[in-house]
Amino acid sequence: MGRSLPTVAIVGRPNVGKSTLMNRILGRREAIVAEQPGVTRDRKEMPASWQGREFTVVDTGGWLPQGAGDNASMDAKVSAQSEKSMDDADVVVLVVDSQAGITGDDEGVAGRLRGRPGPVLVAVNKVDDEVHENLIWEFIGLGLGDPFPVSALHGRGVGDLLDAVMAELPEEWAKGAQAGAEAEAETASESGTDAHMVSVSIVGRPNAGKSTLFNRLIGDDRSVVHDQPGTTRDAIDTVVETELGPIRFVDTAGMRRRARIDQATEYYSLLRALAAVDRSDIALLVVDATVGVTHQDQRLAERIDGAGCPIVVLLNKWDMLDTEAREAIALDIDHRLHFLGDAAVLRVSALSGKGLNRLLPELRGVIAEYRRRIPTQAVNRVLRDAQAAHPAPDGARVLYATQGAADPPTFTLFANRTLPRTYLRYLERRFREAFDLGSVPVKLRVRRRSGE
Repeated sequence: MGRSLPTVAIVGRPNVGKSTLMNRILGRREAIVAEQPGVTRDRKEMPASWQGREFTVVDTGGWLPQGAGDNASMDAKVSAQSEKSMDDADVVVLVVDSQAGITGDDEGVAGRLRGRPGPVLVAVNKVDDEVHENLIWEFIGLGLGDPFPVSALHGRGVGDLLDAVMAELPEEWAKGAQAGAEAEAETASESGTDAHMVSVSIVGRPNAGKSTLFNRLIGDDRSVVHDQPGTTRDAIDTVVETELGPIRFVDTAGMRRRARIDQATEYYSLLRALAAVDRSDIALLVVDATVGVTHQDQRLAERIDGAGCPIVVLLNKWDMLDTEAREAIALDIDHRLHFLGDAAVLRVSALSGKGLNRLLPELRGVIAEYRRRIPTQAVNRVLRDAQAAHPAPDGARVLYATQGAADPPTFTLFANRTLPRTYLRYLERRFREAFDLGSVPVKLRVRRRSGE
């Protein structure tokens, strides 16, 4: 999709306060913040505004020179993501630490930025009061102009920094971008795409191949991919224009049992991943086929199903299995994920793209089922036949039913008394079979008729 808003990238070496500054600009906690370096690894893009001007702010991982960190391979991938943001952004904000002075890594980032054609602003962070403002003048030595004293944690000086950022965005471009955004919003409103944009979250255990799949689907190395578990720390989303219309794909952190989470950063990553699932229309559960369906995969599927989110199971790394292993995992699916009913199971390789041609057609069917609207007459006909075949116990009876909502299909039952859960499951199964609702969750709400 074409970019309609200018982009402001926040860059710098690790642990200088980039994510804290992004949260301050947004006015809410979107990026995960912790004291140890290396928390942010992927690019995180969020819409923002200042003084009526809209733009996209991009948080990046800490830049390090090649081979400088303890994990050189990972650092190189994170740095490459940061460098891509530097190249693509309309304005770059280089964040440095006033308490540390100019470091060799600061010099390295600045050297790369001095060669770019667009504007660069230097934000000297952790200047919490006027007494420490004199510390900023050392950073003139970076050769990027006069620095701005800010305290991302307390908000001091951030307004002045944003005023300077806005001044670097051409007024005519800002107006054109705003007009374009309004035109897109009007078109989306007329077509209904804005209100009904499908959100697809990619979930699974650590190191199952979620980020590789995400990058394959969006056609860009947006997420850092590495064989170290726990690489993704935050939920990263990108809207992709497809034959089904715009789809928002969300890459999430690998989910482990809470008892095994021993770091605050990983705990917040888990919360963000669960929140992404709750906001999604469809979840792609990525299972490492070389490992099989584990107890944790089963728990994740239960959590997603409980959120009312349809699931498509992707058996990743399928090309690495022999015939015996493939037969074994098929039994695993039947045994451990039986509660998902008719959920689609696709055998794919995120690395090579093999099998992913089946994903969009599958999503098309799931979306249609998820948004299905069923006439009230048809609902009550199925209800009548179901109760005739198997009446509810103790004189309970559903008098009338209607579909109260879609996304997922939700039926309201008006009954003369409380219905047992076993009977509700029976009715759910009858509705699912009669209306061919496949793998999408079906919700039943019971209302007692007044006076009964």
